[in-house]
Amino acid sequence: MELSKEEFNEQFRDALDYLLKEMAEHPEIDLKRFGSMACFLENLSFFSPVLYSLVEESKK
Repeated sequence: MELSKEEFNEQFRDALDYLLKEMAEHPEIDLKRFGSMACFLENLSFFSPVLYSLVEESKK
């Protein structure tokens, strides 16, 4: 299944949003850890073009 760069970015962001939502609803995750993970996931989302390029290169 081939994904365009835009489709990859959208699905990657949706996955990160899903993780964030699940962590927010989980009662055992404390607020400090949630804040750190939210920051990490937000920063990770900025690197989706790089990740897409790496995936595409690995296919060659």
